[in-house]
Formats: sequence, structure tokens, C-alpha cells
Amino acid sequence: MLGLDRVKTALEALGHPDADIPVRVHIGGTNGKGSTAAFVESLVRHSGKRTGLFTSPHLSHFCERFTVAGEIVSPAAVVAAAEQVDQIDSNQLTFFEQVTLIALCLFARARVEVAVLEVGLGGRLDATNAVWADVAAVTGVALDHQTYLGDTLAAIAYEKAGIFKAGQRAVIGRAGEPEAVPLLAAHARNAGVSALTIVAESTPGAEPVEAEAIGLAGLHQRDNAACALAIIDHLEALGAIAADRHIRRVGLASTRLPGRLETIASSPRVVVDGAHNPHAAATLRRAIERFSRPRILLVAVSSSKDLGGILAPLLAGVTSVIAARCRYARTLPATDIVSAVRQIAPTMDCSEASDVPTAIERACALAGPDGTVIAAGSLFLAGEVRQIVCGDPTDPIRVSDPMDIGQSASDPHRST
Repeated sequence: MLGLDRVKTALEALGHPDADIPVRVHIGGTNGKGSTAAFVESLVRHSGKRTGLFTSPHLSHFCERFTVAGEIVSPAAVVAAAEQVDQIDSNQLTFFEQVTLIALCLFARARVEVAVLEVGLGGRLDATNAVWADVAAVTGVALDHQTYLGDTLAAIAYEKAGIFKAGQRAVIGRAGEPEAVPLLAAHARNAGVSALTIVAESTPGAEPVEAEAIGLAGLHQRDNAACALAIIDHLEALGAIAADRHIRRVGLASTRLPGRLETIASSPRVVVDGAHNPHAAATLRRAIERFSRPRILLVAVSSSKDLGGILAPLLAGVTSVIAARCRYARTLPATDIVSAVRQIAPTMDCSEASDVPTAIERACALAGPDGTVIAAGSLFLAGEVRQIVCGDPTDPIRVSDPMDIGQSASDPHRST
């Protein structure tokens, strides 16, 4: 049964490691929450505070989910925190609930001053929502995870806005559908937040965020950076940090986050991006316009996703498509993707590959030295491509989140 009681009980049994973290920031949203969290962590760290960042999923190895002071936590530290969690009765906790507790134990042990927690899925019933946060932000709302969150923007906004609590400072970003913004604002006010910033509305005196001044590629990252800056404003108002113009400039420029419109090779250019829902795919479609042709789309999509909604915008911007199936168990068969491509764009050059390494080799050959390969449709694909092209380290035993948010920790497959 879904709910926060298990996590709250576990936190109490652990002696409330969350209470040992002086300041906490909670970030949810359909798209952009990971990028916004990365911006906030960089900004806070450059202000001189010791930071902790908890994100999901990981691309290549489990420890990526946890960073302290901008560095990925060591496997030994993660194991020690996991053993601490195992000392309580954790058998009934879901995988993500256990991972959230590991993050809090890690940050408490590391004497983190400001922790940034990214929502795993939804918000209202997400394990991270068992923790009080001084500032909570929803980057925006679009259609995704409808099986779990509802079929309408209103239903999804309700779940996302569930992270807003009485007395908190709150931020609503502009990385989603505009019609969801007033819904989120109404929920925030009904929750009794103490202060609310709506980034979608013009803020008097606010400086525009220039794409060239931030460390993550794509014009859409300006929206995420603006949301992060609004969070920083609230942290300053609380007296938690001091971030002048120089710190803000350096913090934004220094932000890094793999797998988000990331160029990982040249000749041909290889770009990886999650783009795992229609809204994210449309954003990627606009971004790839500046990439050289031929543009080859290497695509894999999880079975729970809106395949047609993801493919439709991307097909309009590419020359050829190669469908593949990731090692992730819940990825759609390549034949299903090929069938969907042929329905949407009957004349599109489209083929399937037996695995991702074969797909990369074929895509690079089609692109030639001057073209572009775009790997998209799943963060699991982004991670696998990075492992092959960049040589990223991987876990000896593959670990990922069970898809069913009600599954126990014994289920090894959950996608966020």
C-alpha cells in the first residue's frame, strides 16, 4: 500500500537523520527536476556551503545518485549507510524508500549543511516527501506516468503539488505546460506555504538567464536555471546562504549533469538525452535543429511510456531511425518501435538493431563524420550509450528501480 507512514516510521527508528541536515530543498516536476536540482546544488556549493544531492535514476552506477560537496559518494560510504538502514526492519520498504533513507543517512554522516532532494515519481506519496523541506519547488507539469499519477494535467498537478506544506517557501517553475501553473499555485496556497514564487510570471528586477551563461546545453535549461535561482532567493531570505551575482554566475556556469542534451563524442557528434515523455521529446526536437545533418535517431523506450507521443516530435527532425532495446528489462522490443515509426512516418528510413552497441556502430556509420547521432527516449539508453562511448564505470550487478511504485525492495526494476 502506498503512503509515507513506512518511511516516517523508518526515519524515527534511524534517529531522524534528516533532522541532522540543517537545510533541505525538495524539487519535483515532470521534466527539469534533475537539472534544477543540479543547478541548486552547484549554486549552494559555490556559496560556500557543504551540499548533498540525491537524484534518480542513475545512468551507469548506483553511487551516482548521491553526491556530497559536488563529488559522487564512494561505494564504501554507500554500503555503510545501507547497513545502517538494514539494521531497522526494512523488509517492507520499497527499493526507492530504502534508497531515500540511505541518502539521508549519508548526508547526516557527511555533515551536509544543505541537502537537495529530487522527487523520484509524483510527489505526494514519494518517499522523499516524508522529509520536511525548507523550500519546495515544482518545475512544471506535463503528461507522464499516467498509470500512476492520472490522465489529466489537473490530476498530475495534484500529485506533484503534494510536496507543498504549510510554512514552507515554494517555487513553481515554467518547465511544463502553462495551463498547469495556476493549478499548482492554487495547491500551494491551499497548503499554506509562507511564500510563493511563480517563475512563469515576470519578476520585477530579475535578470534574464542567458543560455551561454549556464553549464547545461539547450535553451530549455534557462527555465530550469530560473527556477533554481528562485530557490536560491528563498534560501537567502531564510539566511541559509549568501549568493551574490558572482556566485550565481559561477554556480550556473559550473553545473554539470550527464544525459541531458549531452554531447559525448564528435565526428560524428553523439548526443544523449532522456526525452522519455512527449513534452521532453518536443523540447529535444527544438534543440536538435542546430545539429548538423544527417541526424540519426537511436531510440529506445520503456514499455510504460507514450511511444507515439515521444516519437512524433523527434521524427520530424531526423533523417533516419535505428530502434534498439536496452539491457533494462522493461524496454520495448525494437520491433514495436519500428512499427510505431512506420505508422507515424511511413517514408522514414528505419531499422532495428539487436543491441545498443550494434545500434551505435550503425548510427555512426549512417551519420558519417559530419553528421549527428541522437540517442533518446530513455535515461536507461542514455546511460548505456555513455557506458559504451565514454567507458563509464558500471555496477558488477545491475541495479535499477522497480517500475511499480508499490513494489518491495526485492524487485530490481523501477524506473523514475
